Amino acid sequence: MPDRWTRRTMLAAGGALSALPALARSRPAVARKALVLGHRGACAHRPEHTLASYQRAVADGADFIEPDLVPTRDGILVSRHEPNITETTDVASRPEFAGRKSVQVIDGDRQEGWFVTDFTLAELKTLRAKERLGALRPESMAFDGQFPVLTFDEIVEFAQGAARLRSRPLGLIPEIKHSTHFRTLGHDMEAKLLDRIRAHAFLRSAPVIVQSFEVSNLKRLRPMLARYRNIALMQLADEEPMRPGDVLAAGGSLTYGAMLTPDGLAEVARYADWVAPWTRTLMAEGADGALQPPRPIIADAHAAGLKVGCYTFRPEPKFLPPALRQCGTALRCETGSVAEIRAYLAAGVDAVFTDDPALGRRAVDMG
Repeated sequence: MPDRWTRRTMLAAGGALSALPALARSRPAVARKALVLGHRGACAHRPEHTLASYQRAVADGADFIEPDLVPTRDGILVSRHEPNITETTDVASRPEFAGRKSVQVIDGDRQEGWFVTDFTLAELKTLRAKERLGALRPESMAFDGQFPVLTFDEIVEFAQGAARLRSRPLGLIPEIKHSTHFRTLGHDMEAKLLDRIRAHAFLRSAPVIVQSFEVSNLKRLRPMLARYRNIALMQLADEEPMRPGDVLAAGGSLTYGAMLTPDGLAEVARYADWVAPWTRTLMAEGADGALQPPRPIIADAHAAGLKVGCYTFRPEPKFLPPALRQCGTALRCETGSVAEIRAYLAAGVDAVFTDDPALGRRAVDMG
């Protein structure tokens, strides 16, 4: 899932299969609690996309856990937020890989660093994860260097085991990262995902939502996944003036803002079940630092037959609306984060991506 705060400066009590909109098309809608989506696990507490992060997310009540998917040089799907692994692993401190530093242009963004497609799985397994936000999250940073990079297969196996221990379903919400970019490097991300779905019975029965910021890959996946009634598709939406990576590469003009109009949402509903914009796209901050009334996007999406998720809720003050940062000098503002999530729940969202699933669970279960 996206990291709105670093890009370019850079999803149950209600999580049973019948909560998925792909299934809702064939049966009456049922009112349920919103879904708590463990964003990269529980990365407010443990380095993202690590086994410890996913374990914490499940223990804290997440309905779904999220692996972002990127390919290794030898074509294996692993979980990293971006192709550039400089900020999330210790690769920069490994002299044996100093010569792998390079430059790639990803969705028009020139990046320098170490990239996942320049490493085999065996080489990646020698690296260790680290906290991307550093001292902002000292609890998580204390675990730097302890956990390896996980394959998608390993995450599926963990989720299957964890689901057996729960009294309610546990879903997976993988994000396909940068399909168009990886295709230029010889990696077919949709084919790789479909291969893993065929390989794991859990992925053919558990709640699964496949998400992407691109459009053409979701359109391609719709007929490919039609036989799997447990799998739904989610269209992510970045800042409104921006264009999806595939649209940008093709020289198209479609923006995320256009996708979030009534006509745009009706088109999204032709190939996806969910739409998930950035939080402030749905409810902006006013001059007083408080959240403004919701824009019509949520109601328009529901009218089009879409469910609505939003990203990303974080407990650190810098990520909260100024009016909710009433926590003094503390590094975490739990009451503010819960209040923020509850404002979006009141506005009608159906799922929340949160770095701290315990707070998301608290907000949702307050009713």
